[in-house]
Amino acid sequence: MLNKVSTIEEAVARIQDGMTVMVGGFLAVGTPLALVDALVETGAKDLTLVANDTATPERGVGKLVVNRQVKKAIVSHIGTNPETGRQMMAAEIDVELTPQGTLAERIRAGGSGLGGILTPTGVGTVVEQGKQKITVGEQEYLLELPLRADVALIYAHKADKAGNLVFRRAARNFNPVMALAADTVIAEVGQLVEVGEIDPDEVMVPGIVVDYIVTGEGGNSVCQ
Repeated sequence: MLNKVSTIEEAVARIQDGMTVMVGGFLAVGTPLALVDALVETGAKDLTLVANDTATPERGVGKLVVNRQVKKAIVSHIGTNPETGRQMMAAEIDVELTPQGTLAERIRAGGSGLGGILTPTGVGTVVEQGKQKITVGEQEYLLELPLRADVALIYAHKADKAGNLVFRRAARNFNPVMALAADTVIAEVGQLVEVGEIDPDEVMVPGIVVDYIVTGEGGNSVCQ
């Protein structure tokens, strides 16, 4: 089995200017906080961020926004980070707001090799602007295109050195689908064990899709 353990610095060095980066989490719960902090330190810029939200100015991916490293954010909401709203109104950042369930399914489609998904969510609202509408039976749907990334930064409660991941409670959120929708997957883990110490039935993301493992802040949230 390949040992995928890396230092945080070596892992984030693979993220270059202009890349698309997916980051797991929901208001920083399930977010790889140490990886995000390390990415802030690199200064990589013009990033396209795919995440559930932009967290808060002082925590999680919100730090990337404050540091002006994000060119575009594809998220479900920005209400907890006033700086994202300020930059959006000043045309300093492009924000694509996507309903939360639609966002998750677009990522899932990207990881599954699908050409998109059909959803009735947003029909008849501003969400449908610029999107193709398809009628199936008597129901109108929006065609939402798949999302993929150059790199996914995810958090797992536990992993072995081969990259098999286990999530805990609500921290599972977007992490599993993002692990399948990126060319390179970097997992920050709270507990690292030897290969064979995780029951195969317990594995939630198989190590074959994980490229690098780093040990970070561990239990940086009650749910993680």
